[in-house]
Amino acid sequence: MRAARLWAGAAGLGVCLGAGMVPEAQAAQSIRVLLASDVQQLEVSSDQALWVTDEQHQAWSYQSALQIKVRGHALILNGKPVVTDQLTLRAGTRDLTIWLSGNGKRSTVHTGDENGALHVSGVVQLVRRGKSRLLVNHVDLEEYVKGVVPAEVNSTWHPEMLKVQAVATRTYALYQRMLNSTRDYDVLAGIQDQVYRGRQGIDARVIAAVESTRGLVVTYQGAPIYAAFSSTAAGVTEDAMTVWSKDLPYLKGVECPFDIESPYYQWKASVKIRMLEKNLRQQGFSVGTISQVAPESYSRAGRVATLRVVHSNGELVIRGEDLRKAVGYTIVPSTQFTVQAIGQDLVLSGYGAGHAVGLCQWGAKELAELGYSFSSILSYYYPGTELRDVALTHAPPPLSMPPS
Repeated sequence: MRAARLWAGAAGLGVCLGAGMVPEAQAAQSIRVLLASDVQQLEVSSDQALWVTDEQHQAWSYQSALQIKVRGHALILNGKPVVTDQLTLRAGTRDLTIWLSGNGKRSTVHTGDENGALHVSGVVQLVRRGKSRLLVNHVDLEEYVKGVVPAEVNSTWHPEMLKVQAVATRTYALYQRMLNSTRDYDVLAGIQDQVYRGRQGIDARVIAAVESTRGLVVTYQGAPIYAAFSSTAAGVTEDAMTVWSKDLPYLKGVECPFDIESPYYQWKASVKIRMLEKNLRQQGFSVGTISQVAPESYSRAGRVATLRVVHSNGELVIRGEDLRKAVGYTIVPSTQFTVQAIGQDLVLSGYGAGHAVGLCQWGAKELAELGYSFSSILSYYYPGTELRDVALTHAPPPLSMPPS
């Protein structure tokens, strides 16, 4: 039964490569990845000479590690002050290794390796915006995709699932780049967009998945889609309209009984009521001492849309996502939950992980293991779409996302 539904969703999928089109059309594609904001100090090294250039095209060369400290409008490069709003660092074709630091100690780049280092290809820019310094990696699109795939899924998963993730990652990045040309970056390196860890975790399986799908993106009416994905739907995926108030025809809920092996399929959470009260107030909600929390309305897919919170000053209605944000997305992985008890603690029992819009990663894993191709899996989770070479796409209409 589920196989029939999947193939019905995959029927008519077209992979449009175009006569006479050559892959070189993507050679100049690059993505600007925000690695960190409000940088105060960093260290950069490579296995060959580092070249540093400011916005006036003045250049310096360093044969060993370069330490950069932010001091107002100036940057201190290995003890030498340079007044500049933008600094570009490169090491020819070699990778750069980056550490963020503060108070004289190295601190971990949030997507770095076990030593706190982030290894990236391309170039890195340190850009001043107001009182902050942004650290942005300009990296080739396909190298960016290679840096995301092993950070988002396990590289030992089925090759077709790795292809699914590669295409979704590429599509999401291009969508953001096409709509953010006036911004200093296209995507964040963390879970706000897609987790990117540079060269970490790239192996032969990841490279094969990315190279075999090179340049392919998921499109709707000729434009890259907002290729949303999350870990575990645990039932039915969700409409974008329900979660983000955006009516996107390719982000409609589909049945997903394929992810039962996910470690996030079922969960239980216990939340201190005092902590919930404090965090809701920090979010701007006027709330007293909470005595009751109960689901009030549900989405079409059965997730909690709103909750009624009874407290000493009255009643409050909040979204299920507001509760997740107040408690922590890792503590309450999804809005598919029931309230089991409330005393000093709020006890929730639930299913799934993530917003459940679009691609379900654990569901795609099982479908790949059942023999479905990456193209049919993408077509199932993104109904009405087709695969195209990026050279044959145009910019999508803007998508204004409300606060999560």
